[in-house]
Amino acid sequence: MKVSKWSERLFGTPLFEPLVSFSYLFPLLYLIIFLIVPVLAMLLIAFSYNGHISLHWFREILGTADYVQIPPVGSLVEKSIIPGTGVTLYVIRGVDFGIVLNSLIVGAIVTFLASVLGTIFAFLMARYDFRGKNFFRIALFIPLLVTPFVNAYVIKSMFSEYGFINYFLYPLLGFRIKIDGLAGVALAQAITYYPIVYLNAYASFINIDPTLEEQAENLGSKGFHLFRTVTFPLALPGIAAGATLVFIFSLEDLAAPIVFHGDPLAKKLMSYEIFSKFLFGTGERSPLIAALSIIMLVLAILAFLGIRKYVSLRQYAMISKGGRWKPRVAKPKHWQALIIYFIMLPLLIFTILPQLGVIHLAFSQEQTVIGNVTNVPGEITGTILTNAEFNEETVPLQGFFQGQLIAGKGRIGPINGTLDGFFQGTAHVKGNQVTIEGKISDARFQGETRKYGFVVAYVNGQVTGNGVITGQGLNITAKITADISNLPVGKKTGFTLKHIKEMLGNPDVRRYIINSLTYSFLAVIFIILLSITSSYATGRFKGALTPVLESIVILPIAVPGIVVAMGYFYFFHQIFPGTPLDPTNLKGFNPAYVLILAYSIRRLPFAARSVYAGLQQVHVSLEEASMNLGASRWKTITSILLPMISLNVFGGAMLSFVYAMSETSVGITLGSLNMDKAPITAFMKDVMMSAAGSVNIAAALGVLLITVQITSIVLVNLITKQKYSFIGLT
Repeated sequence: MKVSKWSERLFGTPLFEPLVSFSYLFPLLYLIIFLIVPVLAMLLIAFSYNGHISLHWFREILGTADYVQIPPVGSLVEKSIIPGTGVTLYVIRGVDFGIVLNSLIVGAIVTFLASVLGTIFAFLMARYDFRGKNFFRIALFIPLLVTPFVNAYVIKSMFSEYGFINYFLYPLLGFRIKIDGLAGVALAQAITYYPIVYLNAYASFINIDPTLEEQAENLGSKGFHLFRTVTFPLALPGIAAGATLVFIFSLEDLAAPIVFHGDPLAKKLMSYEIFSKFLFGTGERSPLIAALSIIMLVLAILAFLGIRKYVSLRQYAMISKGGRWKPRVAKPKHWQALIIYFIMLPLLIFTILPQLGVIHLAFSQEQTVIGNVTNVPGEITGTILTNAEFNEETVPLQGFFQGQLIAGKGRIGPINGTLDGFFQGTAHVKGNQVTIEGKISDARFQGETRKYGFVVAYVNGQVTGNGVITGQGLNITAKITADISNLPVGKKTGFTLKHIKEMLGNPDVRRYIINSLTYSFLAVIFIILLSITSSYATGRFKGALTPVLESIVILPIAVPGIVVAMGYFYFFHQIFPGTPLDPTNLKGFNPAYVLILAYSIRRLPFAARSVYAGLQQVHVSLEEASMNLGASRWKTITSILLPMISLNVFGGAMLSFVYAMSETSVGITLGSLNMDKAPITAFMKDVMMSAAGSVNIAAALGVLLITVQITSIVLVNLITKQKYSFIGLT
């Protein structure tokens, strides 16, 4: 047979083999058509202005204060008084540097916080053996359970002025703290993403050759100096991999900005700006969105390539005699144990509260318990608006009271708020001074109580005091013995399956579940085929296309989901105008086809890494022996190779399925164009952004996603006998 030079050069096979060529060309062309070309289509639009190639849209973005604001406006912390209460509220929002810089700053802060937290927990788990370590191991896994929107909603509620955090802080500090805006987005993202750094860093720490640290100790290095000069540099590739993922995920995240969108500052991020202009725009989508998407893509790819380059420039090789070493594990000293149990444990519990809150919302129904409190002593100050003429020593007095009610310690604790209601009684006049006595009826109280927080209630009570005659009536200061009714004396929370039943029984909700299951399953079929072919080509052959294919398979990790969504919008509109694939065809567009393709691209790296790892464990000599005995390449692959890597294929497919089910960026943009065919995440977005539905239903869907994730991971662990791990970049 004739040797083919171009086949040997491109595919690494001296003879042209259709199956090998297919293994290269199918994933390569698939990714070029459905990843590279859509991005290029968006690129052409971003660089076009009045029919010419231009940087106009980029200049408009970078030259507009909405996008780049230097110096920034606003203040990091804003002080105010809660209306009607007199209680000081400090709102931590962040400052506005403009949409582009805000995204970079939030991404950098989230990456820093996640890296510090993830690295500390990873070092703790890899190097110390302490009581309760299994609890730590399980708890550190919990934040990875994806519950789009709802976990951010729980974090927002925790840090609201009357939330869980202020329940403890207010009695100690005497003022309330609220985290909102960009600060709230950064906090929610850091809590959500730090386990990514933890898992990558943990793998790096346990794979460090202990002899290197032992040699450093023999030379006098110890403690933090040993960690800084030896341990940390050797673990840096894993930490950098996790940090890069966190930065990219922060850039593209839509869930936290949507949940915090009540604060205008939370909307000033690239992801939300692209999403809002795309979804709420009219007619042809603006090239400005395409330009902003390209800026986000460039930032993500620069982060991806920059950290990989930084890591590759330094030497991290470890020399070992062979075999597996035992990681260095020690019992913590007393002061270290104090840090573990009194700092790290409370911090860990705090970071799992959002997922616990999701479960609580899904299975609880909260009702306010209304009660009455009588004989509350207090003081009122304000004005009685009246037409009474004070020309006699004693006159009947009727009018409308507006003012303040303050009460000291009592059964409901100190209270402070506004009081508006009808006063009826008698005034004793002496010059322009009066003494009053009477009662206030059905007065509306709005304010703060130490015991019940902010309340709106009704007050009746006997009043005695003094006043001064004014042009509108009386300015008074008086004692009151108040009976307060309609007081929310507590909240009754009960267990319920109502939200779960509605999720499964309501056709309007159930269709979103069926849509997501269908799209994810069909996407996984493509993912399996792409993973097997690409891994076989790159793992078994060394043609010129091998490094190209290796890079393009991992590339979806660096491409933000909102960029994929925008690219697909422009691409399918240009190629298939007026068809069910055209996103601008609002009456006939069916997002199912587009979402399946997007899912298969976005979640391919999960399965590809798993299949490639399995392929590396199968020695090539087994395939060579089969082919030497006369079996074809197809027979060798199907009879020998695939059965041996089937568990890896299954594990990768399950992880891809899990993350396709919870895909947010693509699902809530393209999917929202036709809600009848939308996935779960699009419905959850609608719940969070409008009065439609209930946050409890969204939480029930979050529990469904948690169940799918746990079930999939348990199956992977049981069937493949491999531990679950998050994808990294190393």
